[in-house]
Amino acid sequence: MTDKRRPYSSVIVDGLTQTPSRAMLRAVGFDDDDFKKPQIGIASTWSMVTPCNMHINQLADHAEKGANASGAKAVVFNTITVSDGISMGTPGMRYSLVSREVICDSIETVVAGQGFDGVITIGGCDKNMPACVMAMLRLNRPSVFVYGGTIKPGAERRDIVSVFEAVGQRAAGTIDDNQLIAVEKTAIPGPGSCGGMYTANTMASAIEALGLSLPNSSAQEAVSSDKKEDCERAGAAVMRMIETDLKPSDIVNKKSFENAITVVIALGGSTNAVLHLLAMAQCAGIELTLDDFTTIGERVPVLADVKPSGKYLMSELIEIGGIQPLMKMLLDHGLLHGDVMTCTGKTMAENLAAVSPYPESQDIVRAFKNPVKEDSHLRILYGNLAPEGAVAKISGKEGLSFTGDARCFNSEEEALSAILDGKIGKGSVIVIRYEGPKGGPGMREMLSPTSAIMGAGLGKEVALITDGRFSGGSHGFVIGHVTPEAAAGGAIGLLQDGDVVTIDAKTNTLTVDLPDAELATRKASWKMEKTNPKRGVLAKYARLVSSASLGAVTDGD
Repeated sequence: MTDKRRPYSSVIVDGLTQTPSRAMLRAVGFDDDDFKKPQIGIASTWSMVTPCNMHINQLADHAEKGANASGAKAVVFNTITVSDGISMGTPGMRYSLVSREVICDSIETVVAGQGFDGVITIGGCDKNMPACVMAMLRLNRPSVFVYGGTIKPGAERRDIVSVFEAVGQRAAGTIDDNQLIAVEKTAIPGPGSCGGMYTANTMASAIEALGLSLPNSSAQEAVSSDKKEDCERAGAAVMRMIETDLKPSDIVNKKSFENAITVVIALGGSTNAVLHLLAMAQCAGIELTLDDFTTIGERVPVLADVKPSGKYLMSELIEIGGIQPLMKMLLDHGLLHGDVMTCTGKTMAENLAAVSPYPESQDIVRAFKNPVKEDSHLRILYGNLAPEGAVAKISGKEGLSFTGDARCFNSEEEALSAILDGKIGKGSVIVIRYEGPKGGPGMREMLSPTSAIMGAGLGKEVALITDGRFSGGSHGFVIGHVTPEAAAGGAIGLLQDGDVVTIDAKTNTLTVDLPDAELATRKASWKMEKTNPKRGVLAKYARLVSSASLGAVTDGD
């Protein structure tokens, strides 16, 4: 008969037949008493691949300390990560979104294979964060996500996007080589995730709003005593969840996903949140669609004036209290569901009850009467170019509509070369295709082209559409996730130079000025413009992956 607190580990370590298992575990530090304790697996995404994750081994040690002090036996294990910032603009970026599936699979594999009773996952970069949560939802064991924390600002408040935009400035001749190298050397001062409301900070905030991380976990610097304490409290929290049998399925439901979307919009967060929240909902068996982002976006304003389109960095938001006061504002205005359960064992409303408001003098998070934008910046567009949907990030500073002549490129590299060589004129709609989940394969982010556009001073003069996606650091008139993608025969693959494309964030449409008959004629003669890998992880991914409109998952129906 299994121990109620050890439903999984008791199967691994109890009884005569499991003597060999105990013998193996003694070698990694177990003693007699440890076999009687619930086991908590700590999934660390530590590596020296990227500054986002270079400190997470130390955070895992603190999580282990917290779990052990609460009466559990913690076991730390590792998984991979791929750095978006380093691989951006190269063929290696094709592996970034793929890594989300690999990380999720690897955490599920270790936790289920080793029989851990609870889980702490620690993520610090764009894809390993949703991957951690996807694994937690699949496993449905008491678990908490810990965010690795944001990076401190570089000199002159620089961050990684400053570097990408400096490349465009150098190409345009507005800075020289010495200025470029100065930006390169000072933008990334140490550990932590990219400093604006880019994908990492967006997803940390969304996960906290889901109720799967402890209050304020999303708003702590990577190098801080607060973050170490967050890890230790996570260990104790998972032990409490084991004792009360509180699982992700008791926390996550449609209303909690609506809370996550609400917080992402209020923060002006990344378009990648759409992709990742759809994938996370799929893992939880919850029906979430692109249209939910539109419905919620009609009533939720953008309140945070944060980068990339705003002024402030995550560290500056942390200084005034993080996202908890914002969530309290949203709750008080009836925009958050306060009755949903969280990993603390309390409801969202109970967690927020004692939260103090922001200081009156701050202007990072605006009042409802003076929003950055009155409705969502995340726009789900449909039309003859995107019958299954596309995702736009429109702050309003770019305008709300754009019409221009298509300039078509069959890869990110082709488009970037044209931008840097000054071959893109004002009024153009840059089209980058064959970069979707199947066509890439891997759905690369287009931070290099969008940053080059901004650096060249063309942010308000051109638009960009792609079946790939964008970094949370991208801004400007950019539309991604166009579905069906070109590799699936989508209309974006049928465009020709000079076709007139219209993007309208008021009517939420993405169209080309061509009759249906012309599109049908082009479709009849269309053929795939590139050859995908025949073997390896990219080939497997291309065979299995779903549409971006469904979250680009590999384990769906």
